[in-house]
Amino acid sequence: MGENCNQNCGSCSEDCAERKEEKIDFSEKLHDMSKVKKVIGVVSGKGGVGKSLITSMLAVAMNRKGYHTAILDADVTGPSIPKAFGIKEKAIGNELGLYPVKTKTGIDIMSVNLLLKNDTDPVVWRGPIIAGTVKQFWTDVIWNDVDYMFIDMPPGTGDVPLTVFQSIAVDGIIIVTSPQELVSMIVSKAVKMAEMMNIPIIGLVENMSYFTCPDNGKDYQIFGESHIDEIADKHKLKVLAKLPIDPRISTACDRGMIELFDGDWLDSIVDILKNMEER
Repeated sequence: MGENCNQNCGSCSEDCAERKEEKIDFSEKLHDMSKVKKVIGVVSGKGGVGKSLITSMLAVAMNRKGYHTAILDADVTGPSIPKAFGIKEKAIGNELGLYPVKTKTGIDIMSVNLLLKNDTDPVVWRGPIIAGTVKQFWTDVIWNDVDYMFIDMPPGTGDVPLTVFQSIAVDGIIIVTSPQELVSMIVSKAVKMAEMMNIPIIGLVENMSYFTCPDNGKDYQIFGESHIDEIADKHKLKVLAKLPIDPRISTACDRGMIELFDGDWLDSIVDILKNMEER
């Protein structure tokens, strides 16, 4: 530290031992008319493991317990949440802000597909625009008294997960995986990203873990031996649930009737979320 130091490290090029790095705050303010108590991110290291399915089922499960739940669909280029809930109408707004669309049972949904003219229109946007859209889903949408918001993240560790972790106060994340060893390796990347960003990891969920044969009642590991317990031990995390391959689940999603599907695989996660302290 020089004798003429003014303690303003941001404007100084001196490399001294007392140098203090200035931290940039990327956090975004929630809409003034919004209230969201808890924010849970649902992430995966790669696509195709059922992340959006788990997001939908968690929102439905917490809604059935009497909590007002919402889903912020951050998977802008691959939005599938509206389809799972059978939502046909579009989101509307006024001078105050944008309003989410309510499902049949009262879950609030905001997704880019609720803003496009046609559900099949592609989102051909560059990364910064996609990340900015996700931030607007947080700042410009009026989320009315939400107890639990679930953010359906795009797969990987790119722009959007980074934007969400930096700009939204996430209370914890759930990482979704499938049994293949390749996927297990990619999950480790997602875990390490969360650790780097100081985001609490609630635990792991393995989807497509097994198939129960209706003829003999035996379980078969269609995608090979599971590695989720090894990953959990390595990172000192909990395995929250293992979901089977069940044609009834995919049928419910395809028909937009995920709210009517009944399964108890996520009950342990519901208990954990209920016991989380309010922010």
